[in-house]
Amino acid sequence: MCRWLNMPRSSYYYQAVESVSEMEFEETIKRIFLESESRYGSRKIKICLNNEGITRSRRRIRRIMKRLNLVSVYQKATFKPHSRGKNEAPIPNHLDRQFKQERPLQALVTDLTYVRVGNRWAYVCLIIDLYNREINRPVSWLAQDR
Repeated sequence: MCRWLNMPRSSYYYQAVESVSEMEFEETIKRIFLESESRYGSRKIKICLNNEGITRSRRRIRRIMKRLNLVSVYQKATFKPHSRGKNEAPIPNHLDRQFKQERPLQALVTDLTYVRVGNRWAYVCLIIDLYNREINRPVSWLAQDR
């Protein structure tokens, strides 16, 4: 039939996508922004719009956000200057970068780290044997609200 009409097949199968009006698009951006409690920027809003089947450029989303005065809330990194406490004395380096040991329990090192568990932070202190790089056992842990 397309040959008879002298028309490309792609035109025959083409289905126009319904365009969202500009007002509906602005309302959708505002809704997503408010649902995120003013946390989402243009990148995450673009992802949410793509999930809803609306494809627009990030530039356009950013321009509309600027026009609607939608500014995302973010936490600034704070600089915490290091202050030497009164009880801090220089610690001598007994290991002197000799990390290969010949006997077990000849040199032990510690590591203090924290991991997120649910809505809390858990601080874990580990003792590591340099002979075989095994964690002997966790010494302590502490969970605090932050």
